[in-house]
Amino acid sequence: MSAPYAIELKSLRKSFGKTEIIRGTDLAVATGERVAIIGPNGAGKSTLFNLISGRFGASSGEILLNGARIDGLKPYEISRLGLARSFQITNIFNRLSVFENLRCGVLWSLGYKYAFWKFLSRLTDANERAEQLLQMIKLERKRDTLAMNLTYAEQRALEIGITIAGGASVVLLDEPTAGMSRSETSRFIELIREVTVGKTLLTVEHDMGVVFGLADKIAVLVYGEVIAFDVPDVVRANPRVQEAYLGSVLADAQAAH
Repeated sequence: MSAPYAIELKSLRKSFGKTEIIRGTDLAVATGERVAIIGPNGAGKSTLFNLISGRFGASSGEILLNGARIDGLKPYEISRLGLARSFQITNIFNRLSVFENLRCGVLWSLGYKYAFWKFLSRLTDANERAEQLLQMIKLERKRDTLAMNLTYAEQRALEIGITIAGGASVVLLDEPTAGMSRSETSRFIELIREVTVGKTLLTVEHDMGVVFGLADKIAVLVYGEVIAFDVPDVVRANPRVQEAYLGSVLADAQAAH
């Protein structure tokens, strides 16, 4: 029997009132694949992420994580099953240090529940894991800096660290390079590659340079439907994709990359 997909969507639909946003979407992402979800504004990309991560409930259809249905579960329940998500807007603890932010991220995965009598400084395993993450995201020199005093790119790197802190096998990144300069974006792509080794990655991204630099496959979402899902070169050459969304943009981005 073949291994289950890391993420599988089956006839997934989501409506808000009479407006249908996700229209019978099917998608199967294999374990370890890096998949970029692209499409025009209003295509339903963020809604799709909200459905997978449990922030929205599906109107119908199924969502499976490593073969187990997760539609209907709460976000924290899905997180504990091995799925982590970052957001378009940076989501960190501004008044905690970089190290403290990372340590908060690892506590639950190491079995530490809510207990006011425990001294965090004595939790050797949590501290060691936070130090490892600090090195992975290359913020060792900012260890004791308050998160609010980091640059924007550093804050995004910290959020990536928090996202993977719990050891999730599936990671969702929502426009991770938005607002970055070209040089920051280039470094950030390499960081994402490094910290997601061995993990399954789904990312929503508008920057075609990022898409080609990061993704093994591209899923094109248009009006709530996946109209193409394949390796970048095949998607770029797909006439339906060109007509519906990309035109010559993909070709230009591929040439530039």
